[in-house]
Amino acid sequence: MMPVFMVTTNDLPGYRITQVLGEVMGLTVRSVNFGQGFTAGFRAMGGGEIPEYTQIMYESRNEVMNRMWGEAVQRGANAIVGMRFDTDSIGSFSEVCAYGTAVVVEPLAAQQASAPAPIG
Repeated sequence: MMPVFMVTTNDLPGYRITQVLGEVMGLTVRSVNFGQGFTAGFRAMGGGEIPEYTQIMYESRNEVMNRMWGEAVQRGANAIVGMRFDTDSIGSFSEVCAYGTAVVVEPLAAQQASAPAPIG
């Protein structure tokens, strides 16, 4: 079974892109619950990291990556190249989007093994 890839680069060393299936994305909009918001408000007064918000962003990034990967697999991809994140806020909500290009890749070694031997 070939591994699956999701990379921020535009290519995969050792692999060749055989098909480009188009842009894929995953999106979520989140809010904190009352308890998290209340606790985070107190933490913000003291400065430093706000673990409640860090956890929400971590979960959001994982969610959008999973959604994007699901869309890529539906199209027949085994890799996503050029993957990026975008974040924004809508009032008190946070939006996280992951996007990239769904592709089909094959190992270069497989191509070389199946190529006819040179005559000579």
